[in-house]
Amino acid sequence: MSAVRLLGIVLIVAGALGLAYGGFSYTKESTAAKVGPIELKVAQTETVNVPLWAGIAAIVGGGVLLIGASRRP
Repeated sequence: MSAVRLLGIVLIVAGALGLAYGGFSYTKESTAAKVGPIELKVAQTETVNVPLWAGIAAIVGGGVLLIGASRRP
């Protein structure tokens, strides 16, 4: 399997997941205060929204890569 086909498949899967879930969230931990040996840490949940056009563009781009890779001799 060539790298172009693999990239096409990854783009299609990522685009489909972006359309299905609409985004993802992650937790970022940071130090709010440090006094001597005592640290106060804060965990913040960040959300990243994936736009509809980005999911569709990833699927179309992946399809173009797969079709282009299959037409090469």
